[in-house]
Amino acid sequence: MNKVMDLDEVMEKVHDGATIMFGGFLGVGAPLKAIDKLVEKGVKDLTIISIVNAYPGQDFDIARLYKNKQVKKLITAHSSTCQLALEQFKNGDIEIEYFPMGSLVEKIRAAGSGLGGVLTPTGVGTLVEEGKQKLIIEGKMYLIELPLKADFAFIKGYKGDRLGNIQYRGLAINTNPIMAMGADYTVAEVNEIVDVGGIEPECVGTPSVFVQAVVQGYSFDEHKQVYTDLWVNSKQLK
Repeated sequence: MNKVMDLDEVMEKVHDGATIMFGGFLGVGAPLKAIDKLVEKGVKDLTIISIVNAYPGQDFDIARLYKNKQVKKLITAHSSTCQLALEQFKNGDIEIEYFPMGSLVEKIRAAGSGLGGVLTPTGVGTLVEEGKQKLIIEGKMYLIELPLKADFAFIKGYKGDRLGNIQYRGLAINTNPIMAMGADYTVAEVNEIVDVGGIEPECVGTPSVFVQAVVQGYSFDEHKQVYTDLWVNSKQLK
């Protein structure tokens, strides 16, 4: 089954009120072209799930969705990297739900693995435990964290083949393989689309069973230039 699709074709499936996971970590490994298309489409009342919020700034990564006022709720472990999100939260325009970073990752993994939840001691005795079931095992208290699933996941890979197998490169692997597992419809934006066999089996970071669509993103050189320009302009590189 050929899973290569045009990004515009994918966007026809995304609707107002959708819950969307985004791979990446502070903009590294983010599906930039997909985010731009979501802004262009203008879908609203989105619940977005991201391990941390956008790369600091007002017009990059998922910050573009806040700027366009498309977000209703953010589920994350850390939100303060995006000033726009904080301002909208303070004004009551969006809701933010927090989980410890490891717990958030495991909630998504549980959804992708078909598990009923995960046990974690993280958050016991803090605000995190409010409203959650607890279980004592061998004298130790655990919280039961329920699976977290989304309608869509947009992830970023290095290579994708026509069956939907995805290879990652460098730090961009971060949260992308986990997010790929946790959605009903996963879209992999890649630098290069290859024929089946173009990815060595041991290099597959996300197997095709988790991916419904593969779309062409920036080439690797274009992608590198985007981040070089970003970091130079923000004085992270000189």
